[in-house]
Amino acid sequence: MILRAMETVVSNHISELDKDMAKAVILLASSEMTKVKDLVCDWQQAASSVLVAVGKRFVGMVMEEMLGKFQPGVLPHCFVVQTLANLSISNVFGMVPFLTSVLSTMLPMLGMAKHDTMRVVFCCALQRFSESTLEYLANLDQAPDPTVRKDTFAFDISSAYDTLFYHWLQSREAKLRLAVVEALGPMSHLLPSEKLEEQLPKLLPGVLALYKKHAETSHVSKSLGQILEAAVSVGSRTLEVQLDSLLAALHAQICVPVESSSPLVTSNRKEVLRCFTVLACCSPERLLAFLLPKLDSSHERTRVGSLQVLRHIINSAAAQMEVKKPFILSSMRLPLLDTNSKVKRAVVQVISAMAHHGYLEQPGGEAMLEYIVQQCALPPDTQPQKPGNGEEPTADSVRDISVSTLYLVSTTVDRMSDVLWPYLLEFLTPVHFTGALTPLCRSLVHLAQKRQEAGTDTLLIQYDGNVTLPSPYAIATRLLTVSSSPYLGGGRGAASLCLLNILHRDIHPSLGQRWATTIPLLLEYLDEHTEETLSQKEWEEKLLVFLRDSLAVVSDNTWTCQLSLEMCKQLPCYNGTPQEKNFLYKCVGTALGAASSKDVVRKLLQELLETARYQEEAEREGLACCFGICAISHLDDTLAQLEDFVRSDVFRKSVGIFNIFKDRSDHEVEKVKGTLILCYGHVAARAPRELVLARAESDILRNMFQCFSTKVLGIKVETKDPALQLCLAQSVCMVCQAICSSAQAGSFHFSRKAELVSQMMDFIKAEPQDSLRTPIRKKAMLACTHLVSLEPELEEQAQTDMIHGCLHSVMAVLPEPEGEDGLQESLYLDTMHALEDLLRSTLRRNMTPQGLQIMVEHLSPWIKSPRGYERARALGLSACLLQFFLEHLCVSALVPFHNLGLLVGLFSPRCADLWPATRQEAVSCVYSLLYLQLGYEGFSHDYRDDVVERLLSLKDGLVHPDPAILFHTCHSVAQIIAKRLPPDQLISLLLTLFESLGDPDKNCSRAATVMINCLLKERGNMLLEKVPEIMSVLRSKLQETREEHVLQSAQHSVYLLASQHYVAVVSSLLGSPLPFDSHTCTLWRALAVEPSLTTQVLGLLLEKMNKDVPFKESRAFLLSSSPDRVATLLPLAATCALHEVTSAPASGPAVTELYPELFAGLLLRVSCTVGVQLPRNLQAKERRATSSASVSKTLDPCSSAVDALRAMLLRGGSEDVVQRMELERGWESLRTSVGHEDGVARLASAMAKFAGPRLPLVMKALLSTQSSVYEAQRVTSTAFLAELLNSNVVNDLMLLESLLNNLAARQKDPCASVRRLVLRGLANIASGSPNEVRTHGPQLLTAMISGLDDGDDPHSLVALEAMAGLAKLLGLVDPGDLRSVLLHTAIRIRPFFDSEKMEFRSVSIRLFGHLNKACHGDCEDVFLEQVVGGLVPLLLHLQDPQAPVAGACRFALRMCGPNLECEELAAVFQKHLQDGRGLHFGEFLNTTCKHLMCHFPDLLGRLVSTSLFYFKSSWEDVRAAAPMLTGFLVLHVEPQHRSQVDLEQLTAALQLLLKDPAPTVRVKAAETLGRLVKFA
Repeated sequence: MILRAMETVVSNHISELDKDMAKAVILLASSEMTKVKDLVCDWQQAASSVLVAVGKRFVGMVMEEMLGKFQPGVLPHCFVVQTLANLSISNVFGMVPFLTSVLSTMLPMLGMAKHDTMRVVFCCALQRFSESTLEYLANLDQAPDPTVRKDTFAFDISSAYDTLFYHWLQSREAKLRLAVVEALGPMSHLLPSEKLEEQLPKLLPGVLALYKKHAETSHVSKSLGQILEAAVSVGSRTLEVQLDSLLAALHAQICVPVESSSPLVTSNRKEVLRCFTVLACCSPERLLAFLLPKLDSSHERTRVGSLQVLRHIINSAAAQMEVKKPFILSSMRLPLLDTNSKVKRAVVQVISAMAHHGYLEQPGGEAMLEYIVQQCALPPDTQPQKPGNGEEPTADSVRDISVSTLYLVSTTVDRMSDVLWPYLLEFLTPVHFTGALTPLCRSLVHLAQKRQEAGTDTLLIQYDGNVTLPSPYAIATRLLTVSSSPYLGGGRGAASLCLLNILHRDIHPSLGQRWATTIPLLLEYLDEHTEETLSQKEWEEKLLVFLRDSLAVVSDNTWTCQLSLEMCKQLPCYNGTPQEKNFLYKCVGTALGAASSKDVVRKLLQELLETARYQEEAEREGLACCFGICAISHLDDTLAQLEDFVRSDVFRKSVGIFNIFKDRSDHEVEKVKGTLILCYGHVAARAPRELVLARAESDILRNMFQCFSTKVLGIKVETKDPALQLCLAQSVCMVCQAICSSAQAGSFHFSRKAELVSQMMDFIKAEPQDSLRTPIRKKAMLACTHLVSLEPELEEQAQTDMIHGCLHSVMAVLPEPEGEDGLQESLYLDTMHALEDLLRSTLRRNMTPQGLQIMVEHLSPWIKSPRGYERARALGLSACLLQFFLEHLCVSALVPFHNLGLLVGLFSPRCADLWPATRQEAVSCVYSLLYLQLGYEGFSHDYRDDVVERLLSLKDGLVHPDPAILFHTCHSVAQIIAKRLPPDQLISLLLTLFESLGDPDKNCSRAATVMINCLLKERGNMLLEKVPEIMSVLRSKLQETREEHVLQSAQHSVYLLASQHYVAVVSSLLGSPLPFDSHTCTLWRALAVEPSLTTQVLGLLLEKMNKDVPFKESRAFLLSSSPDRVATLLPLAATCALHEVTSAPASGPAVTELYPELFAGLLLRVSCTVGVQLPRNLQAKERRATSSASVSKTLDPCSSAVDALRAMLLRGGSEDVVQRMELERGWESLRTSVGHEDGVARLASAMAKFAGPRLPLVMKALLSTQSSVYEAQRVTSTAFLAELLNSNVVNDLMLLESLLNNLAARQKDPCASVRRLVLRGLANIASGSPNEVRTHGPQLLTAMISGLDDGDDPHSLVALEAMAGLAKLLGLVDPGDLRSVLLHTAIRIRPFFDSEKMEFRSVSIRLFGHLNKACHGDCEDVFLEQVVGGLVPLLLHLQDPQAPVAGACRFALRMCGPNLECEELAAVFQKHLQDGRGLHFGEFLNTTCKHLMCHFPDLLGRLVSTSLFYFKSSWEDVRAAAPMLTGFLVLHVEPQHRSQVDLEQLTAALQLLLKDPAPTVRVKAAETLGRLVKFA
C-alpha cells in the first residue's frame, strides 16, 4: 500500500523531485523489489512501478541501479528485467540508447533461463524493447540521438529471434508460447530483410498453427498483422505463396461468433480485419476472388463474416477497390435476397460503406437503396432483445441500423443527394413501405431543404415524364392519412407533416402561407402529448380541420375533385389498417363536402356504397362518418343517394325473402343494413340542425327502421343481430342528440319518443344480465338519455321501467377478474358513464327534493345490496347525481329540503362499507347533501362551510382497513351531520339509520350504530316528543336481529336518550308489553350504565310503582264469596323494570344511594301483591307463552316484586341477606299468604344480622308507611319492625325508643294483624334487648294486657300473641309491675286452657306456668285460688293429643308446685314432669291425688266438680283421664270429706261415660265406678 502511494505521489509530482530524493527512492524501491528472490507479485510489482515512475525523469539513475543488478553471466531478478521492459515503454527516448548494452548482456542469459516464468519475462522484455525501438525510429526527428538505425539492433534481435522461435515457441506452456508470439510481431520489423524473407515460410505457418492451440487468439492475430506488415514493407515474394492459407485462417477467425461482452474476441476481430487490410493492399484481386464467392455460402457465419470483411476493405482499401466497384455491386445480388437477420444487418453495413465511397452512384446502386428502405419498413420487434445475447440480432436491430444508415447517407454524404432525390419519393405511397415512412420523410425533408437552400425557385419535384413518381394528390393523401396515427413507426405523423409542409408548393401553390402557420401548430400539439395522452378523436378532428381549411384556401373544384378521386383510389390500400382507413373515409367526406360538383359527389358516394367492405366494423363506421361529413354541405344529395342505394339492385339482391331463412353465420345483409343505419345516424348528427328537425322523423328515422326490420309475407320481422341492434341504438342516439342540440328543440314534439324508448329497452333487456360483451347497453342508454330530455314527457310508469331496466342491466354485471382485457374495462366504464348521463337527464326534468328522492329510491336496493361491487356502483351513481343536483341547484325561495334526513341516513352508514371505494363515495354523497341543505337555506353556490369541508379530509381515514380508525371516522362524519342537520330532519335521519341496523354488511350496521349514538349525544335534547317512536323502533329492530353489536348499540342509544329525557324513556319502556321480552329487558339494563342516571330512573320507577293502586278488586264470578285482586299494569311494569335495572351490575352505586327507599318500596310492593292475580289478558298471554315455551320465566305479580327485592339486595351489597333468605327458604315464604309474615320476619332477621348500618334509614322509610291505606303494607312493615326488636342491633343503633313508640302507636290499628304484630314486636324485646324490658315493663305489660282484652279480634289471635308475649316478658319485668296484672292475667287466660285451637291451649297454659314461676315465694291468696282452679285442667291436659299442649302442662305444673306449698306434691311434679321424660299417667295421677287429698282434702268437691266438666271433652284421652282423676281423688280421700261429692251426680256421669264410643273412656269409667264402692 505504501509503495503504491509512493508511485502515485511520484507520478503526480515528478517535476518537484530532486536528485537526492530520487536516489533515495530508487534505492528503497530497488531494495524492496529484490530483497526476496521468490516472486511476491503485488509487493514487487509495486516497487517496480515506483522505479518506472522515477525513471520517467531520472532514467540514468534508475538504469545505473538496475544495471548493477543486471550483470553478465548471472540470471537477474525477474522484476529487474520487467522494470527495464516497462521503463523502455514509459521513457522511449531515455531508454533506447541503453538497449544495445542491455541486449548484449541479456542475450547470453536466454540460454541460461530454464524456468518458463523467467522465459516469459525475457519475451516480454524483448517485445517492449522492440516496440520502444520502433517508436524511437518512427520519431527520429524528436529523438535525442538521430543517428540510431534499425541495423544497430538487427544482430541482437536476430539472435534472440532464433532462441524464441526455434526453442521457446515449441514449449508446452501456453503462457510462454503466447509471450513468444507477442514478441515475434514487433521483433519481425527489426529483423534484417534477408532474414525475414528467409524465415517467413516457417514463421507464418508457425504463427497460424497457434490459432488451433489457443482459445484466446487476439495476441496471435496482432502478432500476425505485425509480421504481415513487416513482410509487405520489405516487398516479400514469399507472402504470395502463403496467401491462400493466410486468407483461410483469417476468414475462419472472422467467422467466429462475436460475444459482445468479450473484449478479447472483439480485439481479435479487429486485428484480423487489420490483417485483411494488409492483404487487400498487396493482393486485392486474390482477396476478392477468395471473399466474394463465400457470400453465397450455406453457412450464416460464413456469409456474415465475408460481408464484414467486404465492408472493412471497402472502407480501408478504397483506392485498391475503386476499379472493383461494379464487380462488388454485382456480387451483392444474392445477399440482398438473404432473409437472415444477421446477414441483413451486415448487408446494410456494407451498403452504408458503399454509399460513402460512391458505389451507389453506379448502375445497380438503386437496388441497394431499395434494400435499405425495405429494411426500414420492417415491423418493430415487440419483445426487446435480451442483453448479452448476440447470437441472433432481431428484426428491430436490423430496422434500427437501416434507419440510421438511410438518415446518415441522406444527411452526411453530399454525393448522394442527387441519387436519393427524387428517387426516395417513389417509396412514399406503396403500402409495403409504410413502416419506412418516418425515416423516408425525414430523409426527404433534409434533401428538400438542401435543394431549397441551393436557391432554386422551381418546384422540388420535376416529373419530366417520370411516371414512377407519385402525384401531388397521392402524396398529400398518403401523408395526411398516415398522420392520423402520429406515433406509429417512430413518429411518422410529425415526419409526414414536415414533409407535407416542405412540399407545399408541389402540392398546390396556394398552400404555402397557410400551411406555414397551421402545420407548426399541429406539430406543437404532437410535442405536447404522447401516445398514451393523445386523444385520437381530437387529433383526427384537427387533421380534418386542417384538410377543410386547406381545401378552402385552394378553392378549386377541379383540384378538390381530383383529390377526392385519389382518396377513393387509395382506400383499398388501407384494408390492413382499419383505423387509418376509417380516417381516410372521413377525409373523403371532407373533400366531397368541399366539392361543388353534385354529380361528382353523388357518383363517388355511390362508388363508396358499392365498394365498401361491410364486414369490417371500422370501415362501416368510416363510411358512415364520410356520409355524415358530406351531409354538412350536401344533406339532400346524401339522403337521396342513400335511398337510391336501398332501391338499387346491388342492395336488393342481398335482401331477398330467402335471406331471412338462410344460414345465420352469413351476416352480410345485416352488415349492409347496419352500415346504412349508421350512415343515417351520422347524417343526422353532422347535418345542419335547422335542416335535421324537418327530416328527422319523416326521412331519417323512417328509413332507419325500414332497414332494421324486414317484412316477410306482410309480417314485420325485427332482426336479432347484435351488430345491427348496436347500429340502430347508436344512430338513434345521434338523431336524438341532433334534435336536442337544435335551437328549436324545446318546441319540437317527438311523436315517436315512447316507441324509441321501448325499442331501446328491448335491446337492453335482451342483453345477458351478468356480463358485458357489447356496447349495445351503452348506446341504448345514451339514446334514452337524449330521448328523456325531449317532449313529450314519458309516463311515470314508463320512466320507472326504463330506469329499473337500465340499472339492472349495469349493476348486476359481474366484475371482470384482475388483469383481464383492458378493453372490457373500458367498455364497462363507458356503459357506466352512459347510465350516469341517463339518470342525470331524468333528474333534470324534476330538479326538486322529491325528484331527487325518486332517483335515490331507484338506487336504494343496489345501495343495500349484499354484493360489494353493486353497492360500489350504486354509491358512485348516487354521488354523481347529488353532485349534478348541487351544481344545478336553483332556489328561488327558501323552501325546506324535506327529505334530507332520509337521504343522509341512507348514505352515511356506507361510510364503513367493506369496499373502500364505496366508503369514499358515501362521504361524497353526504358532502353534497349537506351543501344542498345550505343551498336551500339560502347560501350561494360558492359558499364553503368549514364544518362540511372537514368531510373531505376524512376521506383518507376511510381508506384505512383498521376498524378502529374506520369507525372513528364514521363518528366524525356523524358529528358533522349533527352540526348541520336541521332539527326537523333529525328524526327521519335516525329512523333511517335504525333501518340500517339490519344491513347485511356488518360494517355498515356497526357504522349506523356509531352514527345513531353520536346523533343522540349531540342532538338528543331535541327529541323529547319523538322518544316513544324511537323506543318503539329500537325494540322492533332488536326483535329483527340477534347481532351483538346491534344489541350494544341499542343499549347505548337508550342510555343517551335517557340521559336527556329519562322520564320519557322510562314511560315509553313501561309501555312495553308484559312480560318484558329479552330485548326490552336489555334496554332497561342500559339505564344502569351511569350512576346519576340510574338513580333518577330508579327513583322514577319507585314513584311509578307506588303512585298507582297496586291492585283492583273484581269478582271473577257473580256468586263468588270474595272479590279477586287483580294487579294493575303500571306498578307491575315498574316492578319488573326495577328488577331489570337492579339486575345490571353497573346499577350498584345507584342502588346503594337509594337503598332505603328501594328496600321499603319493594318490600311493601311484595306485601301488596301476595295473592294478587294477573289481568285476564296477561293470564291468557302467560298461558300461550307457557305452552310455546317462548319465555324463560312466568309473570307473577308477587314473584316479580320478590325478584326485584332480591336483585336490589344483591346489587346493594347485601349478598349475605340474600343467601340467608335462600337457606331459610324465606323468599318462598314471602310469596305465599300463609308464610308471608314469616318471610318478612326472616328478612328482618337477616337484615338485622348482615345489614345493620342500613337499618336506620330503612326503618325510617318503613315508619312512614304506618298510615298506608293498604292493610297489607301496614302488616308487612309492622312485621318487619317487630322482628327487628328481636335483635339487639336496634339497641346498638339507638333505635329502640323510636321503634317502641311507633309500635305502641299502632296498637289501635283497625287491622287485627297489625295489632297482633305490634304485640309480637314488643315481646321481642325480651330476646333482643332483655336489659331494656324492666325499663319499659309497665308499657309492655299494659300493651299485653290490652291485647288480652282485644275484643275486635274474632279469632283471638291478638290475645294469643299477647299471651305469647307475656310468657316471654314475665321473667324480665319488675315483680312490682307484674303483681298488679297477675290476677287479671290468670283470669283472662283461663278460658283458653280448653280452646279448640292447640296454639291457644299451649300458649295459655305455658303462660300460666310463667305466671306461677314469676310468683314463686310471693304468691297472694287470690292468685293461689287461680292455681288451684287450674290444677284439674293442667292434670287432664297432660293427656292432650297435642304434644305442645302436654308439654306446656308439664311446665305449668312444675311451676305451680312451689306455689301450692306442698313439698311432696312439688317433688312429684318435678320428678314425673321433666321435659323429655316418659310419663306413666296412671301412676302419676294416683300419686298426685294421694298428696292432694292428704294436704288439701277440702278441695275434693271442687276438684271433682271440675273434673266432671271434662267428661264431655272433645278429646278422647282427656275424657278418659277425667274419670281416672275422679276415681283417684275418691280413692284417697278420708271418709269425713266424702260429703263434698254428690255421689248420685257422679254415678250418673260415669254411667253416661260407659256409653262413650271410645273403649278407653268406657274402661276408665268402669274402673272409676269400681272405686266408688268405697263410698258405698
